Amino acid sequence: MVKIVRYLKPKEWLMAFISLIFIVGQVWLELKLPEYMAQITRLVQTPGSALGEIWTIGGYMLLSALGSVASAVIVGFFAARIGSSFSRRLRSLLFSKVESFSMEEIRRFSTSSLITRSTNDITQVQMLIVMALQVVIKAPIMAVWAITKIAGKGVEWSIVTSVGVLIVFIMVTLLMIFVMPQFRRMQQLTDNITRVTRENLTGLRVIRAYNAEEYQTENFEQANADLTGVQLFTSRAMAFMMPVMTTMMSGLSLAIYWIGAYLIDRAGMLDQLTIFSNMVVFSNYAVQVIMSFMMLVMIFIMYPRASVSAGRINQVLDTEPSIVDGPKTEGLPSLKGQVQFDRVCFKYPDAAEYVLEDISFTANPGETVAFIGSTGSGKSTLIHLITRFYDASRGEILINGVNVRDYQLSALLNKIGYVPQQAVLFKGSVKSNVDFGDNGRAGPSEDEIRQALEIAQADDFVEQMEGGIEGSIAQGGSNVSGGQKQRLAIARAIARQPEIFIFDDSFSALDYQTDRTLRNELKRSTSNATSLIVAQRIGTIIDADKIIVLDEGRIVGQGSHRQLLKDCPVYQEIALSQLSEEELAA
Repeated sequence: MVKIVRYLKPKEWLMAFISLIFIVGQVWLELKLPEYMAQITRLVQTPGSALGEIWTIGGYMLLSALGSVASAVIVGFFAARIGSSFSRRLRSLLFSKVESFSMEEIRRFSTSSLITRSTNDITQVQMLIVMALQVVIKAPIMAVWAITKIAGKGVEWSIVTSVGVLIVFIMVTLLMIFVMPQFRRMQQLTDNITRVTRENLTGLRVIRAYNAEEYQTENFEQANADLTGVQLFTSRAMAFMMPVMTTMMSGLSLAIYWIGAYLIDRAGMLDQLTIFSNMVVFSNYAVQVIMSFMMLVMIFIMYPRASVSAGRINQVLDTEPSIVDGPKTEGLPSLKGQVQFDRVCFKYPDAAEYVLEDISFTANPGETVAFIGSTGSGKSTLIHLITRFYDASRGEILINGVNVRDYQLSALLNKIGYVPQQAVLFKGSVKSNVDFGDNGRAGPSEDEIRQALEIAQADDFVEQMEGGIEGSIAQGGSNVSGGQKQRLAIARAIARQPEIFIFDDSFSALDYQTDRTLRNELKRSTSNATSLIVAQRIGTIIDADKIIVLDEGRIVGQGSHRQLLKDCPVYQEIALSQLSEEELAA
């Protein structure tokens, strides 16, 4: 928890220091009240005391109480400002850090956990900071100051107060030992319930299509029951503290008055008034001491969970991305658009076997190179190495004659127009989705956007949308079909005007006619760019300049469609599974 406060800014530290000054003032004013009460008690018990003197001391007492309230309001204001600005900064830092992660870090934390850390965990830390500024600073000051006030006013009373404080301390320690691990588990279970909820919402159509509502409900109920069980355990444990604290306060006051009555009864007439006055003062200060510990208990209730949350936030913020920038922004002009793999091998972190082994090929500028193979053969993984979603375990990947590791990541990605396997659209308009991101130059004009839509065969349905290219796109593109999403994603890559196009099975949702027309238009309008296509359909890649056949992570064939039909059994098997011999011969 201490580690996370390093993200506080000097302005917030200054506000915390100002709060400290007002807290000291608040404590001083609150501790003056028992003194005024003792003076009033003496005046009331002393014959011949002037009523005006009592009213004067009462006025000072009222001013002290009002000053204490004003100080508390000011401290609360500063605490809220510090907590809100700090949580905003943490969210921004967490979001920026997650954006810098490679797929390796995303897989390590999981999406649901990152969502919980960005929301629930930061809220826990914010609540603790707000309470800590108002309570953690105030409670020790008040306890120590109150103890100095009552020191020497009665050994018997001091012993009773010490016993009460010791009992409270032991109880808090025991609860921290037993409850702290459950708070850590609570945050993990919150991750789990976030995951189940997210899966249910994103997969709602599949769930309904397969009548799996009951199954999903059971999953959610189980996750919900696990979280509820832990929350009940921690709540019951913490709820036990408040009655004990209240009992301690009442018992301490009773003990002080019982001992005071005993001492007054044994004292002489002259000493009785002094003992009675001391008893009233001691009783008030002793209650202040216990109240200080009660305030600390409130923090102890919040601290374990906030501490776990802070640790989880720090875990993300302290993680160094495995993909780091290189020094270069440009490659060799003579090799502009060239992609070369030189004996590349790759395996996922902590995996025993390689997903890709000894991959070597060259895609020259203007060429179309296609990748085909059975499911799980490593096609998409190979493509992800070019964009540095992962780094190769061995070997080199060269873009424009320069190793991809030596590029600044933004400069590398500016050379690539990437269309993923699952087309992703963002809430906004058609125009904002096509003109998406920064490609290192001025964004495409409206004419260029329209041209990109035309090449991607998306202009027909976009024109029919209300608003045309300003037409609304819902979150996740839920108001357009799968094929329309793919065409808009392809238009986005075209509008980028990259040196290298990467299509990761990006034509699968298109009908054969649209697929062929789109590829012909793409070939005509981007003849100088290199195109890398991952596909499952032979018809999509039949005209490629080079087809690379993958099987279990290895290249088993490389050449044109006709060459592979003659020389590559794996390609022959794929081709015959999709087309007849007559169609292949034609």
